Amino acid sequence: MTMLDNHEPEPEPAPGSEADSEPDPAAITTDTQLAAAPDADSARHNPVGAVFFWSVAFVIAFVIWATVSPDSLGDIMTTAMTAVSSSFGWIYLVVPFAAIVMLVWSAASRFGRIRLGSADSRPEFTTMSWLAMILAAVMGIGLVSYGVAEPMSHFMVPPHGLAQPETMDAAVRAMQFSYLDWGFQAWAIFGVFGLAIGYSTHRKGRPALVSTMLRPVLGRLVDGWVGKVIDILTIIATLFGTTTSLGLGASQIGEGLNAVFGIDTTIMLQIVVVGVLTLLFTGSAFTGVSRGIRYISQITLTMATLLGLFVFITGPSGFVANLFVRSVGSFAGDFLKLSFMTPSSASDSEWMLGWTYFMMAWWLSWSAFVGIFLAKISKGRTIRQFVAGVLLVPSAVFFVWFTIMGGSAMKLDMDGATIGEATASNLDTAFFSLLNELPLSLLTSVFTIIMVILFFVSSADSNTFVLSSLSSRGSFNPSRPVIATWGFLTGACAIVLLFVGGLQALQQAAMLSAVPFTIIVIILGIALIRELRNDHQVIEEVARERRALGL
Repeated sequence: MTMLDNHEPEPEPAPGSEADSEPDPAAITTDTQLAAAPDADSARHNPVGAVFFWSVAFVIAFVIWATVSPDSLGDIMTTAMTAVSSSFGWIYLVVPFAAIVMLVWSAASRFGRIRLGSADSRPEFTTMSWLAMILAAVMGIGLVSYGVAEPMSHFMVPPHGLAQPETMDAAVRAMQFSYLDWGFQAWAIFGVFGLAIGYSTHRKGRPALVSTMLRPVLGRLVDGWVGKVIDILTIIATLFGTTTSLGLGASQIGEGLNAVFGIDTTIMLQIVVVGVLTLLFTGSAFTGVSRGIRYISQITLTMATLLGLFVFITGPSGFVANLFVRSVGSFAGDFLKLSFMTPSSASDSEWMLGWTYFMMAWWLSWSAFVGIFLAKISKGRTIRQFVAGVLLVPSAVFFVWFTIMGGSAMKLDMDGATIGEATASNLDTAFFSLLNELPLSLLTSVFTIIMVILFFVSSADSNTFVLSSLSSRGSFNPSRPVIATWGFLTGACAIVLLFVGGLQALQQAAMLSAVPFTIIVIILGIALIRELRNDHQVIEEVARERRALGL
């Protein structure tokens, strides 16, 4: 991938194209005035307030509780998680699907021509730089953590008993459910948030807060304690979503060090890794989006592309190609069925809790972070461009990656490798077990460790930036002390949760924090629809069409 200049202009649309169509001058004036973004000194004009202090106080209290009485915290989280999954698990399926419908509708309708900004604004980043940041800064760590582990797990134990284990049918089912967990549903959740926040900040000139976007539904309530509670819940959900990713990154790095240097993977090693990563991503967050985050994203995406090509070429490429075509076709045919498949037994419920429910809850807990980050980098793009870039492109990339990595692992396991056994004993070893079956395993393992570190830094520094923005009254220029505070607290939460119950505790925290946030996502979608229908550009276009028809 070429390092593209940060402010390289996008090609101008051809005359007469829909992107070139201009709304009524009155509408342009109104939109331009509304889209005035916070100035460069917004950090000074938007100092931290009650949201910052209450959020920090909650996180510190949580850390103290986990340190003083980890057993009681672990028991309460486990009990709460069981109750939530058995009573409200279905909502984790309905909300993501509704998000897909909403995004497709907004892109296909007349609203698709609306820009996230004034009518004459253009994207700040080139398309390639923009897509690189979306892919690497959002879910890059998952490419390694689950790229082999999830397909292999489903291959060994097919979901819902839909196939015989370790067969070709099981391989196809494994890819179907991997696509479900990492494809359209996940990116639709992110897309709704990103579209809502981008529209609110760039077109309406509001601060980058979830509460302000809910005004069309909640009215003046967002100006009081209700709005503050919403913003605090957003921060907490975002923080726990990131600590889960931090735990995954530490586990992968620990397993990589074990594979390369024979270092035992212990809790203490993971804590050391978390501490080092915290320093790295906090330092990167100081540089902002246009420098550190952008360049690291491009580097990691290039590294992932090279690794994916290496595995495809040196692995069972014919099997992988056939599996991809067959799996995508079966996924498309079964999409509605898979999207609404709920558990039918106790074992099914346990499986859903560990995979689909957890994944959807994880994406919900990440949605504010990803949404604000997407809004930050998407100014000037039309809604249609935004939906295509956020919903379609990343899903396609993840489909290809999971098929290459998971498909290669499944085929090698069929031929006698022990990747399945390694995955069953420890999910974190799955990726390195695959590399061990291919040429240059030592070199590719070191390459992967470096990639995981950079993936996590690109993701966590974006998250630290967003946490700082949320707690600085929506400023896109948070102060360095605020950034340092959230970087430290993110690392501290990950460490105490690893002590409480390892990765399971991290996952439970993310799922529980997503419960109240699910309601916020629903209200946000309703608010965005109302905002779009009242947009001056759309109103003027409808009026012109009616005049042209003589109505």
